[in-house]
Amino acid sequence: MEKFLSYVPLLIEGLKVTLAIFTCALVVATLFAIVAGTVRFSGSRWLSRPVAALVEFFRGTSCFVQLFWCFYALPLFGLTLTPFMTSVIVLGLNVGSFGSEVVRGALEAVPKGQIEAARALNYSPLKSFLHILMPQAMRIAIRPAANLMVDLLKLTPLTSLVTVNELTRNAMVMRNQTGSTLGTLLCIFAVYFLLSSLIYFVMNRLEVHFIHRKAVRAASTRVAA
Repeated sequence: MEKFLSYVPLLIEGLKVTLAIFTCALVVATLFAIVAGTVRFSGSRWLSRPVAALVEFFRGTSCFVQLFWCFYALPLFGLTLTPFMTSVIVLGLNVGSFGSEVVRGALEAVPKGQIEAARALNYSPLKSFLHILMPQAMRIAIRPAANLMVDLLKLTPLTSLVTVNELTRNAMVMRNQTGSTLGTLLCIFAVYFLLSSLIYFVMNRLEVHFIHRKAVRAASTRVAA
């Protein structure tokens, strides 16, 4: 038991790396999802076709293969990325490609009457998008976004394949050194479960907050009328 506890700092270091990869990849995924989803929603052929090709590439190929290709094949073309940077970019674009469909679907789900009302109020296309379309689409996208965030978290162990010392890789080192397979696996099982539960809790609270704000605005509108 004492030997097992002596390796807990190793797990904590791995957890820090996992959270760093998750956070950075989440930023990449969010930006890519919003840009790609908006471009495809716009209907512009010149922009949507190359973006659609990029999205389908990352959706249609394995994240495992993408990591290996970017880390081991790109140096052959003169582009070398660190293991951390490779992990962030690949996981971000992989999850972001699925997220772009969530964004596009959420934008399409906003009633067309909202856009017509914005035009009637003489809103510019950019103002309509930022103040009418996007806020409503965000409420629609919260639940599927939570699922994608958990998927991103569960993809982080793949980064150990490109030599990133994240939680799972360090846990395997701990298992080899202590010989405690069950104890080690229970530890990382509990960590991933707690992190996933935390993500769902935060996103559910965010969804409730948006629903409450919508209800308050609707009530205020009825009172004003």
